[in-house]
Amino acid sequence: MGLSVALISKNEEKNLERTLQSIFNIADEIILVDSFSTDATLEIAKQYHCKIYQEEWKGYALQKNSALDKCSMEWILFLDCDEVATPNLKNSIINAIQNSTISGYLINRKSVYLGKVMKHSWQPDWNLRLVAKSENPLWQGDEVHEELVIKGEYRKIGGDLLHYSFPDLTTHLNKTINYAKLSANKYYKQARKFKISNLIFNPLFAFFKMYFLRLGFLDGIRGFLAAFSSFLGTFLKYAYLYEKSKGSEL
Repeated sequence: MGLSVALISKNEEKNLERTLQSIFNIADEIILVDSFSTDATLEIAKQYHCKIYQEEWKGYALQKNSALDKCSMEWILFLDCDEVATPNLKNSIINAIQNSTISGYLINRKSVYLGKVMKHSWQPDWNLRLVAKSENPLWQGDEVHEELVIKGEYRKIGGDLLHYSFPDLTTHLNKTINYAKLSANKYYKQARKFKISNLIFNPLFAFFKMYFLRLGFLDGIRGFLAAFSSFLGTFLKYAYLYEKSKGSEL
């Protein structure tokens, strides 16, 4: 196939095996850059013959670039440790590699939320993940957002990545709070001013967008919870920005 699969990890024993099982039979090599996990992550990786490198955490973009640099095949598929390639996606990857005349492919990601695949909430979620190494792919971004970029042409590919990011409400809430803090820090560093209108109206629009414009209501109670998390995360982002702004005035 000529396919490298690249991942980064830190204490991913609950997710990693599911991910590796989904791509093991199409990967010529699996590169894992681990940030000194203390659980069974490395033992699981060894069972799937991963090439393991342990490095101190440098931030998402730099850590992922380190994994990309270690890939030796012409094509690279980058996955997070909580993502699973569906059979349809694997077939599309095989066809793309064997017949491709372009430089990369966007893959849609669907969240598995509280045990069910979400068909509308957080959709669509296209991400550039399958790229030709000859195009010098590079992860760019900050501590909140990072994205894979190439100079050549890319297009969408069939099949999905299943994203197991929220196994329970506690995990979801903790991630929402952490993401809101990171976003507030980013805004503060950019010298963005706190506005009470953002605190009031932006969370309402975030809920409206997720629940109505993206048809989240068709996902049932899970869709409502997803939309509320969007409301809460947006509210907390501006609340934390206010907190930091007030602190700088003391």
